[in-house]
Amino acid sequence: MLKGSCLCGGVSYRADGPVHHASHCYCTMCQKQHGAGAGSYANVPSAGFAFERGKELVTEYASSDHGRRGFCRVCGSTLFWRSTQSPEAIAVTLGTLEPSYDGPVERELYTDTKPAWLPVR
Repeated sequence: MLKGSCLCGGVSYRADGPVHHASHCYCTMCQKQHGAGAGSYANVPSAGFAFERGKELVTEYASSDHGRRGFCRVCGSTLFWRSTQSPEAIAVTLGTLEPSYDGPVERELYTDTKPAWLPVR
């Protein structure tokens, strides 16, 4: 089980079930939302995802016809990304997990827009 929370602590969640894969997404929307070179996510079954505290503090932004980005409206922490075309999965942000995620990151998405200022592995 994964557990996570936002910066202010108002929202906490749990995600049961296996991590299907973890990824770094370099799309420009993830860069803008995270204020970083990539958005980093663990993809888990949405059936096992639940808010333990602060569900009323979560706002979703429709960043595309099918993409929804969830964040805490108090502190702005990015919590998840989900697709309306694939409702069986949800991608929780690695940076909000407690304890820190220690699994592998298997995928890098949209590498064509990966910022040149990021260090090479």
